[in-house]
Amino acid sequence: MTTTTEEIAKILIKKRLKIATTESCTGGLLSSKLTDISGSSAFIHLNLVTYANEAKQKMLGVRKETLENFGAVSEECAYEMASGLMKLTGADICISTTGIAGPTGATKEKPVGLMYSTICTKEKAVTFETRFHPEIPRIEMKEMFVQAVLEKLYKLLSGNN
Repeated sequence: MTTTTEEIAKILIKKRLKIATTESCTGGLLSSKLTDISGSSAFIHLNLVTYANEAKQKMLGVRKETLENFGAVSEECAYEMASGLMKLTGADICISTTGIAGPTGATKEKPVGLMYSTICTKEKAVTFETRFHPEIPRIEMKEMFVQAVLEKLYKLLSGNN
C-alpha cells in the first residue's frame, strides 16, 4: 500500500495538527507532496530546504561538531534538523530528510540510496534509516525517499508505529 498525502491530510486536519518540514536530499519534494493537497494551509506550518550545511547550522541549530563528526547524512544530523525545526516553529510535527540521492556524493560507508529522517513530535522523536538500490535514478530515488517518510508519518499519525 502506498500512503497518500490525502490520508495524512485528513488525519492532520481532524486532529488539528500543524506540520513543518526541513529537507535536504528530497529538495522540497516532501513539502510539494503535502502542499499538493487543497486546503493544506490548514496543516502546513513551515517548509524549508536546508541543503547546505551552513543552512542546517544557521536555520536549525545543527551543531558544527555533529557535521564534522557524523556528517550531514547521519542519524545525528537528521535528529538535530528536526528538533531544531521544532524549536524554530513550535509545530506539532517536524520532519527532516537528509541523504544521498546520487549519482555522486557517496562513500563506501554512505552509499547512494541512504537516507535518514526524523519525525519529531512534542512527545517523542523517531529517527529511521532507509536504503534503496544505488542504481535507481536520482529523481526516482527522491520519490522513494519521500514515500518512505510519508509511510512512517502515516503510521505515527494512525497509531500504527
